[in-house]
Amino acid sequence: MALGTRSDLFRRASRLIPGGVNSPVRAMRAVGLDEPIFFRRGEGAYLEDVDGRRYLDWVMSWGPLIFGHADPETVAAVQEAAQRGTSFGAPTEGEVELAAEIADAVPSIEQVRLVSSGTEASMSAVRLARAVTSRDRILRFAGCYHGHVDALLADAGSGIATLGIPSSPGVPTGVTADTVVAPYNDVVAAASAVERYGEGLACILVEPVAGNMGVVPPEPGFLEALRALCDASGALLVFDEVITGFRVGRGGAQERFGVTPDLTILGKIVGGGLPLAAFGGPAELMGRLAPSGDVYQAGTLSGNPLATAAGLAVLRRLRDEAVYDELERRGARLEEGLRAFGRVQRVGAMLTLFMRSDPVRNYDEAAASDTDRYGALFRHLLERGIYVAPSQFEALFLSLAHSDEDVDRTVEAVADFCDR
Repeated sequence: MALGTRSDLFRRASRLIPGGVNSPVRAMRAVGLDEPIFFRRGEGAYLEDVDGRRYLDWVMSWGPLIFGHADPETVAAVQEAAQRGTSFGAPTEGEVELAAEIADAVPSIEQVRLVSSGTEASMSAVRLARAVTSRDRILRFAGCYHGHVDALLADAGSGIATLGIPSSPGVPTGVTADTVVAPYNDVVAAASAVERYGEGLACILVEPVAGNMGVVPPEPGFLEALRALCDASGALLVFDEVITGFRVGRGGAQERFGVTPDLTILGKIVGGGLPLAAFGGPAELMGRLAPSGDVYQAGTLSGNPLATAAGLAVLRRLRDEAVYDELERRGARLEEGLRAFGRVQRVGAMLTLFMRSDPVRNYDEAAASDTDRYGALFRHLLERGIYVAPSQFEALFLSLAHSDEDVDRTVEAVADFCDR
């Protein structure tokens, strides 16, 4: 039963939900919309909103839907699992099978703990790193996002690598006092931070390909330098592969770039579009987690049977390297088509069109993009039934549901905008 038009729903939502949305970027204010779009269904590469308008979707639920919306195999797996029960709060075969699939795919993982969100996985991985090293400090990079964990909501202070200051009200200064923030892709800054804070450094936490300031790949040698700095200081290297895991390759960015972290954070694709995330690493480290060890972490819905069924339905098909070959081909086609209209940066099946001509290597350079122009492009595309990320600082996500015709249609619409 329909609840009303987009405007009706937003008025009602605004009375019941802060800002009318359950995650801030959904408000679409960054691209100049007064009210968000409410979607009611998706199929393949397309979405339909509550007013009946159809859109070609390049957001794909921010990355999980590598086979598209309402993928028949995933839907069938979830339906079958639901008929057996939605949650038991006890171990299931699906958890074991999904853990085995992850460990087989990701080079650094021998054991894995399933959780329900990327934020939870980040929080738990940092706790484990602190316990293993008996140290408190974390080095992270400006522009990378690791969920809304208090200690990770830190901005850089003045200077090239500084102790973090809270970036949100409600985060105590003391909580971010052990967070060090450096510019992404800056080996000198990272080395300076390790030299200054290394004795107390538990981990270096990084997106191996940044996806939360737009797509920013690592500069040659950057990830290798972080590995070397961790080896020299005794800190752990933690890769946040919530976005890149199973997207830029079956083994994630660590496989693609040949750098092995100590701990890995996974999300999005690993749950097949349902709420599921994970963190993992060598058995020696993961064995510190309760009940095997003394580091507490728990969750009632962790590894629930619906999410594990969806994850398995997706991950088992990703054993086929032809999937990534085809995603690479489609990504290259989209990249080539958009190159004339701004700075295009792509790694595998994730891409950003920056409204600037120069390369983007860190957050400051991403922030120098023309966000007003990007907002105008977003609205232009939306009017033509094409839905891209409602922020300059996000990615477009390719899926196997996208066709060459979808790519060409998008390029033509962007060209029409730029020719006006």
